[in-house]
Amino acid sequence: MTVKDLKGVGGMKRYDVIIIGAGAAGLMAADTAVGYGLKTLVIEKNEKAGKKLYITGKGRCNFTNVSDFDTVIENINTNSRFMYSSLRAFGNSDVVDHFESIGLKTKIERGNRAFPASDKASDVTAALLSNIKDRADILYNTRADDIIIDHGAVKGVICNGSSYGSDNVIVATGGLSYPSTGSTGDGYEFAKKAGHLVRECHPALVPLNIKGDTCKRLQGLSLKNIRIEVTLENKKLYEQFGEMLFTHFGVSGPVILSLTGAADPQIFLKSPVLHIDFKPALSKEELDKRLLRDFKENENRDFANCLSKLLPSKLIGVVVEKSGIRPDKKVNSVTKAERAGLLRVLKDFRLDIASVRGFEEAVITKGGVDVKELDPKTFGSKKVKGLYFAGETVDIAAMTGGYNLQIAWSSGHAAATAVYKRLKE
Repeated sequence: MTVKDLKGVGGMKRYDVIIIGAGAAGLMAADTAVGYGLKTLVIEKNEKAGKKLYITGKGRCNFTNVSDFDTVIENINTNSRFMYSSLRAFGNSDVVDHFESIGLKTKIERGNRAFPASDKASDVTAALLSNIKDRADILYNTRADDIIIDHGAVKGVICNGSSYGSDNVIVATGGLSYPSTGSTGDGYEFAKKAGHLVRECHPALVPLNIKGDTCKRLQGLSLKNIRIEVTLENKKLYEQFGEMLFTHFGVSGPVILSLTGAADPQIFLKSPVLHIDFKPALSKEELDKRLLRDFKENENRDFANCLSKLLPSKLIGVVVEKSGIRPDKKVNSVTKAERAGLLRVLKDFRLDIASVRGFEEAVITKGGVDVKELDPKTFGSKKVKGLYFAGETVDIAAMTGGYNLQIAWSSGHAAATAVYKRLKE
């Protein structure tokens, strides 16, 4: 990282700013930099820019959330206070206005989520690239090998044996999630070599592996309007309402992704329990009355055949099995104690969590460059002059709904603006 012998640096091609990474944060940094008239170089190891952007929001790219400031902050669950300055300077309304100004038509959907009107994630990347076209140099298929640092200050970047000079480098290489898009933790290595502390990284907004074969038996079953709860040693840690999906390995869907986004990653290493309430709108007493009505209408039928109005067919067999009631037992002979057992299963269906899935399936990375070593107004290093970190390289994380991309836009804008002010001074 540190290059003491700077012979030949004077002959480098020089830039006002070099940006490593052409994802969301890097592209916004470049867009901001060229807007200030800075001579800008973007180094991207992939063959094209914005690879991760293409797959966000299931290919539609929920690029921000236009909720009020307090709601945005509430949805940033790791180091939210660090984002105050950059969100005030370039917030969600600024992002929408900027995209509209560079030709991207936008729309707002449920939950204040902003999307391109075309529903094409590629249009977000295209708008940014079009705006920096002919105003910045972009090197594709080029990996940054080292950042040149001398006497505590940035001097340039080395890649593929070539050196590019600059007193300002913005690292926007992403985290570890979806490594197929190029997010392989390069920025963390740059940070460590520069003397920065990198907080332990974990996959977040990711599905869960569940012990046993119950989920495999329910594979493909999607449930709406359920409530989940997570406990560890009988202590409630988290709860959420919404939709979930059973898979061959465990559980996924919005409530599960939200769980892994909000909860401390360490709890998943301690064998917590997932509790599912299939009928959260009904109390146990109300649900019991519902069961009695259904049983009365089907007095001479087998117990297992009397749950079709209450549960999806795929779920009935598993619920009956866990209740301990014989499936062929006539409903008019089901005892009060047996009914109570069924109610427990319906209101507290338990699954033992084995672990979270890997970075290959994680929407974001929790962890990264310690914010205590960065300036919240500029995202600049307190250790190395001219070194900045933006986006997922920094230990800031949020829930789904456009909040993580807002972090990328605000941090990229903050870093580039800081470079401009530094050069102006």
